[in-house]
Amino acid sequence: MVILLVSRTVSRRDLLCDTAIQILAVEGGRGLTHRAIDREAGVPIGTTKNYFPTREKILEACAARMTSLHRAAVDRLRETTPADISPTDVAELYPALLRRAVADDPTQMLAMVELYLEAVRRPGVRQALSGMVLANAEAGAALQQAAGLPSTVRDTGLLDAYFLGVAISLLALPLDTLETVGLDDPYALGIGVFSATAPSSAEAPAERRSAQPR
Repeated sequence: MVILLVSRTVSRRDLLCDTAIQILAVEGGRGLTHRAIDREAGVPIGTTKNYFPTREKILEACAARMTSLHRAAVDRLRETTPADISPTDVAELYPALLRRAVADDPTQMLAMVELYLEAVRRPGVRQALSGMVLANAEAGAALQQAAGLPSTVRDTGLLDAYFLGVAISLLALPLDTLETVGLDDPYALGIGVFSATAPSSAEAPAERRSAQPR
């Protein structure tokens, strides 16, 4: 699950990270340089290098920043979640999240795709990305549990993977191809990724443990 907000007031370090995320989304990994971040952030040349000496450190910081933003957004969501929230209510969040990630502001999703590509070749980025994925899955499981679902990080981790794949397809493929392969209804896709991974509220924990691969 990807829920990200940008704070109105940020530190210099967070400003640099937010700028790097924007550059990743717009220009891709090749456009991410210390000078590019300095220029776009409006800070003196050399500022980014003082905070993040290497490009890998920039990428690791981007992953950490996105994790922090996600946790803050989920905390806010949980604080405003009614006590009687139902699984149906939670399911309805996913079409909205998909619309935000693809149509309203794809910045965070595009940056995440770039981080995944960088993680293939850079162990430090892989470790930072791992922390982001685990934090997302834990937050998603907690939200589903608040709705009475016996969800685990295995369920929500799989949901996030499905969500990422669907979002990338919606961002990258032309409409005629999306229509041909049945990916042209974002609402149905959002409900679908939730339904494909969310356990039944009536499913006993013991049954779930026995169903997990050993």
